[in-house]
Amino acid sequence: MGTTTDHRVRTSDGVELAVRVHLPDGGGRFPALFGVSPYRFDNDFVPETKMFLWRETGPINWYVEQGYAYVRLDVRGSGRSDGDYEFFSPRERRDYYEVIEWIAAQSWCSGKVGGIGESYYGTAQWYMAAERPPHLACIAPYDGHIDIYNGWAYTGGIPCDFMSLWWNGTVRPINRDPAEGPPRHIPRDLSHDIGLHPTFDEFWESRAIAPLLPRVDIPVFSIGVWAKLDLHLGGNILGWKAVRGPKWLMITGAPNAFEACAEFEATPFHRDILLPFYDRFLKGIDNDFERRPPVEVFVRNTGKMASFDAWPPQGAREVAYHLREGKADAVHSLNDGRLDVAPSSEPDAATSYDYPRENWAIGVVKLDERGPDALAEILTFTSPPLEEPLTIAGPCELVLFLSSTARDTDVIARLTEVPASGAGGRPSVVTKGWLRASHRALDPALSGPREPILVNRDPRKLTPGEIVELRVPLMHAAQTVARGSRLRIEIANGDSLFTDPIFSHTYTPNKIGRDTIHHSAAHPSRLLLTVI
Repeated sequence: MGTTTDHRVRTSDGVELAVRVHLPDGGGRFPALFGVSPYRFDNDFVPETKMFLWRETGPINWYVEQGYAYVRLDVRGSGRSDGDYEFFSPRERRDYYEVIEWIAAQSWCSGKVGGIGESYYGTAQWYMAAERPPHLACIAPYDGHIDIYNGWAYTGGIPCDFMSLWWNGTVRPINRDPAEGPPRHIPRDLSHDIGLHPTFDEFWESRAIAPLLPRVDIPVFSIGVWAKLDLHLGGNILGWKAVRGPKWLMITGAPNAFEACAEFEATPFHRDILLPFYDRFLKGIDNDFERRPPVEVFVRNTGKMASFDAWPPQGAREVAYHLREGKADAVHSLNDGRLDVAPSSEPDAATSYDYPRENWAIGVVKLDERGPDALAEILTFTSPPLEEPLTIAGPCELVLFLSSTARDTDVIARLTEVPASGAGGRPSVVTKGWLRASHRALDPALSGPREPILVNRDPRKLTPGEIVELRVPLMHAAQTVARGSRLRIEIANGDSLFTDPIFSHTYTPNKIGRDTIHHSAAHPSRLLLTVI
């Protein structure tokens, strides 16, 4: 079925890159789908299983059967390509441009190229669109960020464990021991290099594409996944907002990273969702794709996709829940605080905690003879049972007035829905947010209601004891909170492999002190939700 050949493409700086080309039978000129990663094309046909999270190409053979060429590039420094790996550098981006133009010039290509793939492949599509090669006709980034500083490496300015896990636990070993082909050792310790750049300095500036996306005018179908709010979801939304050509946004309900990978590898997803997009913009088939809703979002707790003309939806409004003094009688935590629509009238209401805590053992999770307890020794603020269902749909924000005995501190917040007593089910995460206090400066041009965008340059240390306002970005959400459920905001200066596998953050030994969250009349710390 089809033919597969390997080729070498010489770039403008003399480095030769390896590509694998899959063509339909029978000859002719075909539109091409272009996938890019350091996962090497030697590994593309390992068995379909959820354990290979890097298997993110989609069904290559199936697309060939539909009359598409499928071209896979090993990025420079990986697989069979020459050169040194550069992690989305300007040179890597230029490689995308040059290989796309090489594809378009081949006798088997119709001259139209579209981007395809998940995660790295998705992020690479935003980068190739930013380069604007003449023959790139469309992109469809599934689960791909546009900001590798804040989306991959330093969420809210806090170093994320994911980068070491990804680099040393995935990229290097699968290059060294591929399914087929010669081993490739990648000497660069990327996770170490990233650790040398904790702020948005020249290293990250050279890899920034957000300022370039407003000039992208090709069709874009951005597909995010609620379960990947820790990594890629924000980029799918921000990238979709930034581009100016025909564009569509979809957010799927895959419940975790493994199911998201399985979703993208499954033929039905491509048959029903992506093939009509490619058929329209790579083959020119009039299939009514342009008449589909601009925004389709899976609303959690409903089991259904909802269609909107905009995101956030038109008519959405803000609802504030205030952190309050007193007991919620909801959970065993350090404070069991209240969350209420009414602000405090108390002049000095505040909640403090000391850290690190004696019983923290797995990050900020208490561990004793009864096992792990994720709430016992962190701060919680819980609402009364909701009198009516509440549908959250859009960006969210946690405004905290904070003082500390330390010169810096982290805030990691989780918003959960707690089912009514007797209703069954477990608490579910609605959204999360991260902020290193010294990174609290915002970009006024990009920030919007309930959507603070961080600058991540020139950290401003805290003055011990001084109260500062922190606008903690919480990821977008779409969830109908049931009548009788409670909303609970959970706050600590760390997280845990127990609660945040894959995407946890290292708890470093300089985190020693006392943080105080002020929630008085003069300092109204509050949760801001977008609701419809």
